Amino acid sequence: MKRAIFLVAGFVFFTGCAVGPNYRSPQVSVPEQWTSSLAGGETNGPADVVAWWKNFGDTELDSLIAMAVRSNLTLQIAEARVREARAQEAVAVGGFWPSLSGTAAYSRDRWGKNSFPPLPPTTPLNFNFYNTGFDAAWELDIFGGTRRAIEAANAEIGAAVYGQRDVLVSLLSEVARNYISARAFQRRLDITRQNIQVEQEFLRLTDSRFQNGLSSELDVQQATALLTATQAEVPSLEISFQQSVYALSILLAKPPGALIEEMSIDKPIPVNPPVVPVGLPSDLLKRRPDIQRAQREFAAATARIGVATADLFPKFSLTGMGGFESLSADNWFDYASRYASVGPTVQWELFEAGRIRANIRVQNARQEQALDSYQQIVLTALQDVENALTAYAKEQIRRESLAQSEQANKRALDLSSQLYKNGLTDFLHVLDSQRSFDTAQDALVQSDQTVALDLVQLYKALGGGW
Repeated sequence: MKRAIFLVAGFVFFTGCAVGPNYRSPQVSVPEQWTSSLAGGETNGPADVVAWWKNFGDTELDSLIAMAVRSNLTLQIAEARVREARAQEAVAVGGFWPSLSGTAAYSRDRWGKNSFPPLPPTTPLNFNFYNTGFDAAWELDIFGGTRRAIEAANAEIGAAVYGQRDVLVSLLSEVARNYISARAFQRRLDITRQNIQVEQEFLRLTDSRFQNGLSSELDVQQATALLTATQAEVPSLEISFQQSVYALSILLAKPPGALIEEMSIDKPIPVNPPVVPVGLPSDLLKRRPDIQRAQREFAAATARIGVATADLFPKFSLTGMGGFESLSADNWFDYASRYASVGPTVQWELFEAGRIRANIRVQNARQEQALDSYQQIVLTALQDVENALTAYAKEQIRRESLAQSEQANKRALDLSSQLYKNGLTDFLHVLDSQRSFDTAQDALVQSDQTVALDLVQLYKALGGGW
């Protein structure tokens, strides 16, 4: 019997038609080369983006990313969606096979004394009724509606898997971004505190010269104004540092202050690798998980058209029932107490007031939306990479200029300080030089931060991390 069931199932599965369109991978054109010039150390070599964060050479960043992958709650939600999609696929597969249910019942019944037609005089009015039976039904998937539902469920599994990988890509970049920002604010704090010490020395020097009649009180007030303005920058930098650490802690599913002590140990901004292979634009279609997810969503939408179209056709089923029933428990399971019924059934929705065809139009429209969404995501992905390539290369050029500006401002400060100590210039030149040097130092650190963040954004745009 089991062998016959599997043979029939195999025949229906492999020979039955499946209505609706078959899925074909959407075609989209991409450029052969990147438009942005690869002027920041990038190459067209095969992209090495699987564990891109290791290119920074920062062991603490490596550790934080490993912890985030294990504990991040958003990633766990995405993983649960994958399990949900797999369970939904099992539900769809279950509809392809026969269903079997069993029942057992007992009742204490009574005939009405004046029932019609009249009962024979010797018939007892009170009696027991025992029943045990099995019901079986099998809807043959002649037109492929169930197979299309299974096809859609499989595509949804793929969409959920790639959705989880897309969350992973975003998570890794967010961990790196907040870590780099925290280290940059930490570096800016160190520079600000060093400048405060220098400016305190200037204040002592100007006050001493004023007390000795070598300068006016104006120099003292200007030195005081410079010092207090620099001191006022410390709280805002501390706030930004702590906020970055708080965000980093949340990404690791920890309380906001859990990483403050660990991150308070001074470390430099992660150093960028000298070479960044980015691959070709065509590689992006296979590497970006959001593109793969959109493709799977298009496949699912295509299969759902078949599910809706199958409702236009009749449904063929094999049904059967059998069991034992008796008025006495003593002969309940005797051979003579058996009953059975088996046979085919056909059900066809002949009038639905256009509901079925309207549902087909709904599914066709959703397929068009999925295709347009796929094409839009591909274009957005190309734009993301182009933007990241341009920003990464141009910021490195800007950083070189800022580094030269810092050196020039440092030399100007040294010269003006020496001239002031020798009484050859007024304090205004020292004041301007110190302000310019402070600004140049801060701008250089922010540029270091931006270069690193641009590289993280480039890795994210390339779909790195999974």
